Amino acid sequence: MAIINEVAPDVFRICIHRPDIDLQFSQFLVRDDEPMLFHTLMNSMFAEAREAVASLIDIRKLRWISFSHFEADECGALNQWLSIAPNAQPACSTLAGLVNIADFSSRPARMFEEDETLATGSRRFRFIRTPHLPHGWDAGVMFEEKDQVLFCSDLCHQNGVCDPLCNSGLMERVRETLTAYQATPLLADYMPYSPLTAKNLHKLAALKPRVLAAQHGAVFEGDGERVLLELNSVMKEILGRESASAAA
Repeated sequence: MAIINEVAPDVFRICIHRPDIDLQFSQFLVRDDEPMLFHTLMNSMFAEAREAVASLIDIRKLRWISFSHFEADECGALNQWLSIAPNAQPACSTLAGLVNIADFSSRPARMFEEDETLATGSRRFRFIRTPHLPHGWDAGVMFEEKDQVLFCSDLCHQNGVCDPLCNSGLMERVRETLTAYQATPLLADYMPYSPLTAKNLHKLAALKPRVLAAQHGAVFEGDGERVLLELNSVMKEILGRESASAAA
């Protein structure tokens, strides 16, 4: 069963735990004049997620479906959501729209360039391009300016069952997760650390987010700028050295 928690005013975390891999998958519903859903989750999770979203809004009024990059948990169930939300439209980077979504989606995407904004009523979302962060040429994130919520996808990924919200201990859990992945050849190099990584993380930190809405694990509430700068150091330390796959 999906678990729903309000992590900011009218921002709901809808979380499904996969016990076989001990990982939480979250999508976020932002309730406004034009409701927005971040992450579709996988097709296999659609029924649970649909029931949860339907308890919060009339799904027929869902207007925007956004995601960071082309991956199953990000947008795998996109067409199922579009089939029940007649006015909904994908919202993604221009690159994602042209390279992937134009072929994959049953409905054309609203495509965003760097710093382009979208008003949904009382809120305004700003799109930030982050190529290869967390991963994928087409990657980007949305920043909700009213409550300073950064929908940061796989950044700050934490394994296991985590509390919905936290204000401390986040980076320790992120470090543990990245270290465990990097020690496993199948999962190593989950996120690349390249010359672009620090640039992109500093760009996100400059937004000074108060909420980091991570897809996997707890949502962080507090000094998001500090956490994102710490994340750069942790990623450089763990992912910037020779990888398990390269060493094999």
